[in-house]
Amino acid sequence: MKNILVPTDFSKNCNKAEELGIEMAKLYNSEIHFFHLMKTPVDWVKLDKQKEKRYPETLKEIGVVKSKLRELEKKAEHEGLKCRTFLQFDSGQKDILEHSGHFHHDFIVTGSSGTRGGIRELMGSNVEKIVRKADVPVVVVKDEEVSFPFKDIVFVSDFLQDVSDAFKQVISIAEKCGAHIHLLRVNTQTDFNSIEQGLNPINEFLKKFPDLDNFSMNVYNEPDVETGINNFLRYKNADLIAMCTHGRTGFLSLFSKSIAEGVTNHSELPVMTIKM
Repeated sequence: MKNILVPTDFSKNCNKAEELGIEMAKLYNSEIHFFHLMKTPVDWVKLDKQKEKRYPETLKEIGVVKSKLRELEKKAEHEGLKCRTFLQFDSGQKDILEHSGHFHHDFIVTGSSGTRGGIRELMGSNVEKIVRKADVPVVVVKDEEVSFPFKDIVFVSDFLQDVSDAFKQVISIAEKCGAHIHLLRVNTQTDFNSIEQGLNPINEFLKKFPDLDNFSMNVYNEPDVETGINNFLRYKNADLIAMCTHGRTGFLSLFSKSIAEGVTNHSELPVMTIKM
């Protein structure tokens, strides 16, 4: 992980994402970029200095944003990190991802309002779309205080499709943090079976990772996946929920669009999605 992107609107949860991004950059000795997308009443980049003066409130807001970005840069550099900041005007989610691709980010960490009103627009962009379309792992920070280094990571899958590459990302973070991995399979109404039968796909999957030792296997029979995750979390501590996506074609068979949105939307814990 050489380069981490943290889009921010300076909200409370984005502040937590900023802190997490810095801590992850320290752990991986990565460069960190902070990115803010600002809406303006006109196409700001086309204005000359004289015309900018017609919008004193916007000029004032730009000054505040630049000051906040400078503070983030100082904070990162104080931790010995290489840091860059970016302010962009009047663009959408596509530009965040284009920015990420241009700078070859390996990871994106961002905040969401989450349980308080759903996944709201962040910097003119829907967080769910960033999660779906980003080619790199994305961590969405929610209402729960972030505990880092992570000590308990829940990796949720049906384990019927090959999620090996995504799981390697989870292992990388777990090993860096010294975290325990909880592999969770949720049997829904259409495939209720015994716990032993439910463990079979996980056991087959783990044959690809013979050196993995700090893990547990869990199978829940529940009406839906989100309920299964929530019930699991009632009895087990976790710092991070990890899932896979197929990007633009939607989430893996276990995760329909509505399920994926529900988990990311309603979970108070940070959620990491990894594109297949």
